[in-house]
Amino acid sequence: MEPNLLVLGGTTEATALCRALAKAGLRGTISFAGRVARPVRQPLPQRIGGFGGAAGLSQYLRDTSTTHVIDATHPFAAQMSRNAVTACAEARVPLAALTRAPWNPQPDDRWTEVPDIAGAVAALDRPAECVMLAIGRMNLPAFAPQPQHSYLLRLVDPPETAPPFPDHHVVVDRGPFSVAGDLALMRDHRISLVVSKNSGGTGAYAKIVAARKLGVPVIMIARPALPHRAELHDTAAVLDWIAHASTDLGV
Repeated sequence: MEPNLLVLGGTTEATALCRALAKAGLRGTISFAGRVARPVRQPLPQRIGGFGGAAGLSQYLRDTSTTHVIDATHPFAAQMSRNAVTACAEARVPLAALTRAPWNPQPDDRWTEVPDIAGAVAALDRPAECVMLAIGRMNLPAFAPQPQHSYLLRLVDPPETAPPFPDHHVVVDRGPFSVAGDLALMRDHRISLVVSKNSGGTGAYAKIVAARKLGVPVIMIARPALPHRAELHDTAAVLDWIAHASTDLGV
């Protein structure tokens, strides 16, 4: 059977994968959640929006005769990843995740590791600082209980509603970012603390390097726990998996 792929996108790795799939002449669709107003143009047909939970995704896989699913969503898109595991098992479609290795602290890093967003909010219960809050716009409301800080917010799209902070500055920009650029940004805004998700990869790592060089501490939010699934770490491995993954039992 000719492969008919579904790529769950949202990362720079997903974009690179789609270019490789198109170059290889493979048929497929990339799906975006719709949280970014201007998704990067893709070489594969794309759809935008949710599926209606795991049941909706399972039905979509059947309706479209999808043969393989590649989860290339952000490491913190936990609900989508959980839905993919459930839906692929129900529809008997093989699933693999294209994952980034998480960041690990280096000798000069000053990290406080917390388990989740709530842990990061609690860690900000301190006197006012200049905080680079690099967690995306969806989680901003969670930090409203800590209004004493001056917040630097770097977002892919302008916020639809005003952030819940009396003192904040929004920078609209899309990665990958450079160390030189992030050093300048942190110096310009006198950043004394960075809050970051452990997204892994290279596109957003510049701020971690910049914090290290400036001696700025980082509150690092751990990745959410996910169900077991096949995990691949580069495009070549995904192409090999597509060539060899069995569709007989969805494994």
